[in-house]
Amino acid sequence: MTRPGSSGVKMVDISGKAITYREAKAKGSIRLRRETIEKIMSGAIEKGDVFTTAQIAGILAAKRTHELIPMCHPIPITHASVHLDIVDDKVVVETVVKTTSKTGVEMEALTAATIALLTVWDMVKRYEKDEKGQYPYTSIVEVKVESKLKGEEFEKDSI
Repeated sequence: MTRPGSSGVKMVDISGKAITYREAKAKGSIRLRRETIEKIMSGAIEKGDVFTTAQIAGILAAKRTHELIPMCHPIPITHASVHLDIVDDKVVVETVVKTTSKTGVEMEALTAATIALLTVWDMVKRYEKDEKGQYPYTSIVEVKVESKLKGEEFEKDSI
């Protein structure tokens, strides 16, 4: 006999689904001290180019989502982009992930956004700590799927 909630886990069977164009956009932000924002803008971060490093990290994360989230299917990513911008006291990250597959790319877009934000934090953490080594101001906020699309189904024989 199994206890409630311990019925096991499984990857959802998508064998019968058609190959379809799919796209997801995700967005999130990290709140930083004004002084840190100014250092990013002037290129004065000791570890290097924050935006480029976060872009690369986010794209790599999208491609490896199935290795990080246990029940995600490995899918062919046909496009992944990470855009960063500064808005007030935040670095805002927007990601787009595309595929032609049997399942969507929302988790890949969210993973790309989250890892890009964590990379920003790692790059600037030295400047964000208070005198006790804590992060009273820094926070990652509002990571969410902005939109998802499911396009026309492709003929299985043409893929």
